[in-house]
Amino acid sequence: MAYIPVLIVFALYFSSIPIAFALFAAAISYFTFINVGMPPDLILQKFITATASFPLLAIPFFIMAGSVMNYSGISSKLMKMAEVLTGHMTGGMAQVNIVLSTMMGGVSGSANADAAMQSKILVPEMEKRGYSTAFSSAVTAASSAISPIIPPGINLIIYALIAQVSVGKMFAAGYVPGIIMAATMMITVTIISKKRNYMPSRDKRATIMEVLVQLKESIWSLSLPFGIILGLRFGLFTPTEAGAMAVLASVLIGFFIYKELHIKDFVPILKDTIYGTGTVVLIIVSASVFGYYLNWERIPQNLTAMLLGITTNKYLMLAILNVLLLIMGMFLEGGAALIIIAPLVVPVVVNLGVDPVHFGMVIIVNIMIGGVTPPFGSMMFTTCSVTKASISDFVSEIWPFIIALLVALLITTYIPSIIMFLPDLM
Repeated sequence: MAYIPVLIVFALYFSSIPIAFALFAAAISYFTFINVGMPPDLILQKFITATASFPLLAIPFFIMAGSVMNYSGISSKLMKMAEVLTGHMTGGMAQVNIVLSTMMGGVSGSANADAAMQSKILVPEMEKRGYSTAFSSAVTAASSAISPIIPPGINLIIYALIAQVSVGKMFAAGYVPGIIMAATMMITVTIISKKRNYMPSRDKRATIMEVLVQLKESIWSLSLPFGIILGLRFGLFTPTEAGAMAVLASVLIGFFIYKELHIKDFVPILKDTIYGTGTVVLIIVSASVFGYYLNWERIPQNLTAMLLGITTNKYLMLAILNVLLLIMGMFLEGGAALIIIAPLVVPVVVNLGVDPVHFGMVIIVNIMIGGVTPPFGSMMFTTCSVTKASISDFVSEIWPFIIALLVALLITTYIPSIIMFLPDLM
């Protein structure tokens, strides 16, 4: 009986009920019909008090910062910088796509936002230069998996809240996995482009002067994510205040430096912020109530004991959890998967001596791979809905990139020293 709410969650989710409502309905069912000793009004109180968290304020700030950056010209400056750096390489526009996602990580922090933006801007340009729609869509969806890994990705903040680790350390830990993911996918693009004769977007490598000129134009865009990390590192502001500073800096750059941000743009910016915040926070508070049920029945503790009964070798345990997370990621939306899975598996790895910050990167990279993997990958659907690529054609093109991302996952999982290098400095 104790596990019926878990079955209810999956049954509702696969019936196309939003995950937030599925989690809340399962918890309410448990405390109404199974554990009748708990007054229902206490469950509603738990739902409300879950929002009373100061770190949660970081989420609307960073969502708003990403939206402001898209309207302020920061994104377009980053795209020009990416083309100057990689346009001469084999598969030039596909390489630009990957590098832009890496740069956009510190800007949008959202895989679906990045996938939607690049589907509108880069995919039509790639098609003009001879790339197939399916390949262009696959590159866009796969590269968008990098965005939430590079700070200040929203998933980094959510995991820090769940695992009770430093948001600043999670931000610092994100850079290396993001760069590894970009490198493995750029190698994949090079191999495919040589076979298909996809040409560079530039005739020759940019000169030092061209790079410096573009760097001067893009320096404000590039400095934002590093400014956030440095401010956290030196204690100038908290993660929540960092979000507010990112919004302020983006507005000032858009108004006074790039002069592409206008007063009328704040209506769609606020709509994006409200919609994005409402979606994320509703999932978080519903998961908080569902977590109350899990802890009441000691399900995390039981799962920990069961997994430790299989093996106490942390490397084998990480392999088992990677397989579990990959399978879950194929069926659950990224944020929902993180909120459901993290509270269950973090105690397991901590008992085996795995740093929770390192494991946070393992979970998030896993979830991002799930976002591009059939049958329910959210970035897959986002990209194909914009580019009009057929799902079947997309699936045939995405597998080389999934393999590249799995290589990055293995490096992230089994070489923790390079992942923890920057967090350890903090």
